[in-house]
Amino acid sequence: MTKLEQYLNDPALAGEPLPLREIHAIRLMISDDTKNLSANEIRSYYQAEIDQAKRKFKFKHAETK
Repeated sequence: MTKLEQYLNDPALAGEPLPLREIHAIRLMISDDTKNLSANEIRSYYQAEIDQAKRKFKFKHAETK
């Protein structure tokens, strides 16, 4: 079971429609991943996610600062 599936099966989210459950599960995952990080570590976390998305979707001209 992946981490996302664990969150999707959370009883607190069970009564929601699937699209909302997915959004809430992803937000909970991000919150858990970043809750004990410093501001610079959070910035690095998001920058790594942005870089991964750029590679996945082949954004060649996207600039992030």
